[in-house]
Amino acid sequence: MKNVIDVAGEGEGAWRAPLNDDARIAVIVNQRSGTNARDREALGRGIEGLGAHRVRRFEFKKGDDISSVVKAAVADGAQAVVAAGGDGTAMAVAGGVMGTGCAFSHLPLGTFNYFARGVGLPEDPFTAAREIARGVARPIHVGTVNGKVFLNNASIGIYPQILRERETIYARFGRRRIMAHWSVARTFWKFQRPMHLDVVADGRAFSCRSPLLFVFRSAYQLKTFGLAGARSISDDQFAVLIGRGETRLDLFRTALRLVTRTAQLGRDYDFLAAHEIVVTPRRKRLLLAFDGERDKAAAPLTFKMSAEPLYVIMPRQGGET
Repeated sequence: MKNVIDVAGEGEGAWRAPLNDDARIAVIVNQRSGTNARDREALGRGIEGLGAHRVRRFEFKKGDDISSVVKAAVADGAQAVVAAGGDGTAMAVAGGVMGTGCAFSHLPLGTFNYFARGVGLPEDPFTAAREIARGVARPIHVGTVNGKVFLNNASIGIYPQILRERETIYARFGRRRIMAHWSVARTFWKFQRPMHLDVVADGRAFSCRSPLLFVFRSAYQLKTFGLAGARSISDDQFAVLIGRGETRLDLFRTALRLVTRTAQLGRDYDFLAAHEIVVTPRRKRLLLAFDGERDKAAAPLTFKMSAEPLYVIMPRQGGET
C-alpha cells in the first residue's frame, strides 16, 4: 500500500483528497497518556472516531527518538500519522513526519491544543477524529529553529521560565489551566532584567532589550490574544513579537492586557514580519520554548521556514494556522 494520499492538482500547493475507508492510520501517543481513566476514555473515543479497524497505536516515552517511531509507523504502511496528545506531542510527531510522504494531523488531548484548534478541529476527541477521517490534507510550511520543527510558536525570555515553573506546579497540583495561570504570576515575581538581543530579520539588523521574544507560525494564536501579525502567517512569514517592559509591574500589566485582549502594538510590544530571523542573545546557551515544551539551545537562534511543506489533515473548510 502506498504511503502517500492521492493528490488533487499538481505542485507543492496541491491538497490531498480524504483518506480511503481502508487507509491505515498510525496514532502516536505518549506512553504516559492513558495512565488514568479520563485519558484512556478520551484516547479510546478518538480511535473510535478514526475507525478502530484501520488504526494502529504506537507509543513513545520521554527521551525516545520520535522519528524512529514515525519511521516504524510508515514502514507498517500508514498513510496518515496522527499525534494524540497536546501541542508538544503534535510538534514532536510533525517533525518526524516531515519528508516521509505521509499526511499528519493532531488528535487534541492536551491542555490548550492550539494547533488542532487553529486548523479547525474541535477539542472533543471523537468529533475531532471524525473530522480527521473525512478531512483533506493541505500543505503548510512550518517553522524551524536551529533545524527543529515547531508548529505554533517559539520563544526566548520569560515565557520559557514560565513553562519551567508550570511543570513544577503541574507535578504538585495536576495539569489544570488555572495552575498554568498561577505559574505565570510566580515567574513574574522572580523576574530580574530584560535580555539584550542582536537581531537580523531578512537582512535587517538591529539590537533591543526585551523580557521576551516570540516567533509565531499560528494565526489562530495571534487572533486569540488580539495580537498583530496574522496576515504575515498566510504570506508564509513569521510574525515576530518583541515584548516591551523593564520591571515586574510592566510584565503584570502586559499579561493582564493579553488576557483581556487589549495589548497594543507600540505600547506593549513591537512587531515585524520576516521569512528568516537570526537572534543572538548575550548568553551562549539559553532556555528556548516551542509549542509548550522547553529545552536548552545554543546561540545564535536561526528561525527558518521548512524547506518542504507538512501535509496537515483538517476539516474541508480549513482553519487559521
